[in-house]
Order: sequence, then structure tokens, then C-alpha cells
Amino acid sequence: MGQGSLTAPVWIVVIRQLYTPEYEIMSDLKDLELILRSNTPLVLVETHEERRVVGLFRRLIIPLNKPLFCWSVTEGLQRLDVDLGTQKHNADPEKILRQIKSTDKAGIYLLLDFHPYLEEHVNQRLLKEIAQSFANNGHHVVLISPELEIQDDLQRFAASFRLSMPDSDKLLEIIRETASTWSMQNQSKKVKTDRKTLDRLLKNLSGLTETDVRSLIRKLIYDDGAITEEDLPATMQAKYELLGRDGVLSFEYETERFADVGGMAELKRWLDIRKKVFFDQDSKLQPPKGIMLLGVQGCGKSLMAKSVAGLFGTSLLRLDFGSIYNKFFGESEKNLRQALSTAELMSPCVLWVDEIEKGLATGENDGGTSRRILGTLLTWMSDNEHPVFVVATANSIEQLPPELIRKGRFDEIFFVDLPKTGVRHDILKIHIEKRGLSLADADYDHLAGLTEGFAGAELEQAVVSALYSAHAMDQQLSADMIADEISRTRPLSVVMAEKIASLRAWAADRTVPAD
Repeated sequence: MGQGSLTAPVWIVVIRQLYTPEYEIMSDLKDLELILRSNTPLVLVETHEERRVVGLFRRLIIPLNKPLFCWSVTEGLQRLDVDLGTQKHNADPEKILRQIKSTDKAGIYLLLDFHPYLEEHVNQRLLKEIAQSFANNGHHVVLISPELEIQDDLQRFAASFRLSMPDSDKLLEIIRETASTWSMQNQSKKVKTDRKTLDRLLKNLSGLTETDVRSLIRKLIYDDGAITEEDLPATMQAKYELLGRDGVLSFEYETERFADVGGMAELKRWLDIRKKVFFDQDSKLQPPKGIMLLGVQGCGKSLMAKSVAGLFGTSLLRLDFGSIYNKFFGESEKNLRQALSTAELMSPCVLWVDEIEKGLATGENDGGTSRRILGTLLTWMSDNEHPVFVVATANSIEQLPPELIRKGRFDEIFFVDLPKTGVRHDILKIHIEKRGLSLADADYDHLAGLTEGFAGAELEQAVVSALYSAHAMDQQLSADMIADEISRTRPLSVVMAEKIASLRAWAADRTVPAD
């Protein structure tokens, strides 16, 4: 890949000329003015960029011809459209609402970080009465906070406004500006990168606010004066942290190399021929949605999920269904929608849903929550247009709802069976060499022959146990030590033979073998 400079390349300069910074502002202004002119009493703005929102309202003062006020618990109420000196009024949340209600002249009131006070019933009632009296007073109350949730009886009076996120042209403009500043501060040195890396960076930064983008790019460039492929995983990790998510989704910091998965040749081939289409938004082919990995426990389904992200070169998000469920009605569905929205913002990415049957097992004793969760997930899978590749893993088909496994939900359902002799040879070699040791090929062949019916996890555990024995005897690991541990192990295929046989029988005509 050729190296380039962000201070000079022609292709960046051309895009910069086509980009009109004012367009993004005018689009936000138009949307915001439309909401206000539609006589909406309450406007909800969920954002960390309150200064940017206040700036938009300042620009609407003349066309709307209404006085503009701004309130915070620290500064009280201040008028923004005219200079009244340093006058401040009513820092008390309840008192400011009572003042707004009693004021006859129509105005626009920006309330900053008011969300903690919405829990007070008297404040809820005052907001409702202000909204109900809009025909008489014409007040717009604008709630601006990083997070907002209002009661159902206020929703009918409210409209939400979202700031536009910087598009690829704006992102490129920010990169160029930051690179130019760095260059001036470093004896006109040029920031080094290449087009492929820059294109991937632009995709990775989508969904972040302008403020967060500027902070991320500055750290990236000022670290070493370059934007390289090695910077991309850290950028995605930083993006995830900036989104401020909780435990519903977890960011997997280490994705296994594809070579670290033994076997699964058919699955690897299937993924490899779809990788290009996943990233090519202009392709006439429909991008792959995802796969389900069904199979015997310990045979590498979770490792394979991590490896898909490694193959695609994207971040990996793990969805924890245990964190989604909430005792309050409707909260579980909300948690899932937020998690899926985060996955969209993090795209392109791989979304790993581990042991999906435990989260979607339908029952009659959960008040219908599992059915609603299933409906939410299926609707999203059908409607999603973002490059989010879903990898769902499951151990038990009895608990899976029929709607999930019918043809069309996933691109394919793969069955991950117990590894064959050659694959067991590869798995043993991977785990031994990963620990800086090695054996002769004949030893691997011998051990693979001894482990008929062993899952990949059981093979790894035999190696680990043998290493403990070698350490205790102060000796080098040998094939005989591993063979001794193998002889002591009762694999799952023996302990749960009937269940595994049933699973294999079900999968025979309904799934594609992963190997």
C-alpha cells in the first residue's frame, strides 16, 4: 500500500472543495424550525453537545420572533436574545417551571440537564400544564440532556430532535484540519497514511459526534504523526467507550486469529467468499446478514465467533441476554433496542449472540417478555441495513423458537460437530505450540487417535493438565504425559451420548456441516 499525506493529496483536496460545512447546519436548523413551527410544546434533545444545540437556537431567534431563555441549576435563568447584563433568576427547578407557566408572553426555554428533576411528580405536572396551555401561552420548553426519558402522559406533547452526525466528507475535513495543525507544530512534517486505512477509519468514525471525532483524531495523529492499520482496533475500542454503553453489550478486545481455529473448512470457505460483499455497499449482491452455529459444547463455536471478526477485520460486540432482561415491563425490549442501535453505530462489526437459546427460550411464566424480545430481534434482523454481521451460537435446538431457525432468518445454519482425526491433530498442535512447545508429527497423530469423541475444549484441557503434571515433576512436556491425561478423561460425547446423538440426528438434514 502506498503512503500518502493528509496535507497535500489531491483526492482529499477535491472532496474538501465539494463539502459545504454550512449544509449540515442548515439541515439541522430546518428540522428544528419545523418542529417549533408545528406548535410542539415540548422538545427533547438527547445529546452531549449542548453548546451546539444552544447555537442552533440562537440562529432561530429572528425567524421565530420569540425571546430565547436558557436555564441551568448553576446559572439559573438567563435571556440569550438580548443582553440584560448578569441578571440570573430562579435556579430552583420547580420555581422556574412555575415562572414559565405564569408568563403570558410566548418564549423558548432551554432547560439544561433537567432530567434528574423529571422524577419529581410536581415537575411532571407543571410541564404537563405548560404543554396543555400552549394555545394560550405559546411556550416551547426544550429539554437538553445526555439522557432523557419522560413519562407516557407527556409523550403526546413532545417531539424529539437529533443533531446530525458528521458524514464522511465532514469527517475527512476534521482529519485534514487536525493534520494541518499537527504539521505546523512539527516543522511542516506530513501526516502519513494510505487510502485504504483512511477509508476504513472514516467508516469506523461514523455515528460519533463532531466533538468526539475531533478528540479521537487528535489523539491518533498526535501520537506518532501517522494513521496506520494498527490504529484501527484502538479507534473502535475508543469509539465504543465514547458511546458510554453499559453491560448489555461488551466489547471484545481480543479477536482470535482465523488460523487458531482447527477444522471448520466449509465454514471458513463460506465466510471467505462473502467477506468482500460485506464491505462493498455498492455491490449488486445483498450483504450477508449472519450465521447460526449450532453444535456440541466445547467444539469451538465461541472461538469461531471471535475468528469471524478477525477475518473481517472488524470489532466484535458480544450481546449478553442476561443483562437485557429487566423486571420492569418494557425495559427488556428497550435494553435490546439500545444494544442493537449501538451495534449499528459501531458498524461495520460482528455481533456475537452467545447461547442464544437461553435468551430467547419462550415460556408462559415470563409475562410474554421472551416473545417480545424475540419479535424485536427478528424485526431488526429483517430491517437492518447496516453492515452488522450476526453470529449466533447455540447448544440446544429444543429451546430455540421455530421462528428463529426457519430459512431466511440467517444466511446459513452450520453444525459444529466433534472434530475428526485430522482436525484433532491440528487442534492439539495449535494448543501445544501456543505455549511455546512442540512435539513430533507422529506424536500428534498418536494422540489424535486416542481422542476419538473429544471436543476441542477437552483436547485443550488435556494439554493444560499435562503441563501441570510436567511442572510438578520438573520435566519437559511429553506425548506420554498428554496420553495419560487423555486416559483419565471422560469426554462429553460419552457422558451425554444420548443427547449428542439426538442433536446430530436433528442437524443431519437441517444444517450445513462446518467441516
